[in-house]
Amino acid sequence: MSQPANSLEDSVLPTSPQLGGSVGFPETTPNMDSVSGVIKPASIPVRGGSDRLSALELADGTVYQGYNFGAEKSVSGELVFQTGMVGYPESITDPSYRGQILVVTFPLVGNYGVPSHDDMCELLKDLPKRFESSQIHISALVVASYAGEDYSHYLAKSSLGQWLKSEGIPAMHGVDTRALTKRLRQTGSMLGRMLLQKSGDTDVVGSAGANWKSHFEETEWVDPNTKNLVAEGE
Repeated sequence: MSQPANSLEDSVLPTSPQLGGSVGFPETTPNMDSVSGVIKPASIPVRGGSDRLSALELADGTVYQGYNFGAEKSVSGELVFQTGMVGYPESITDPSYRGQILVVTFPLVGNYGVPSHDDMCELLKDLPKRFESSQIHISALVVASYAGEDYSHYLAKSSLGQWLKSEGIPAMHGVDTRALTKRLRQTGSMLGRMLLQKSGDTDVVGSAGANWKSHFEETEWVDPNTKNLVAEGE
């Protein structure tokens, strides 16, 4: 199985001695809760999304909060990032991301919706024309800004959120994906958990406090590298 490219050119992330090196990051951010260290959402819920929070917990203890816009469930997987300009329909159907939580660094996602799956590739016949495979392979999706239902493209048949929900794939927006990518670039891919805020829990302020975990669902840590991902991808 091919490895996703977890690298950025220095021209994109310049050297910053103040942050501890070329790929360092500050110990605190403007949205970080001073008690728990939880990084609060960097945006508000969007139309067509959800006002339920999701907490992205990294294996190193870092927690980013955002808002759910995919399937309402909690998942675990290997956290990786993608910095390319390739479209999101192609990225999330790429079998090389099987079992991984994909962080997309492009600043706006979902703006052109999702094309039809019925148009097949003229050469391969059994492969949808504008996708890398016939199904979504990622475990979850993390983005900075999500366009919601306000997508616009003549080929679009649904929104990204609708497609993810139909495939049972959770997603969250409102995460500072640049800061997260810098962290992953320094440490390498690591395990992560996307935890959904408990149903009926409206204590948004409390969910960022010292006992933030009590406001979110629990799920076990899962390492996809212990599985036969090639067989699953086929």
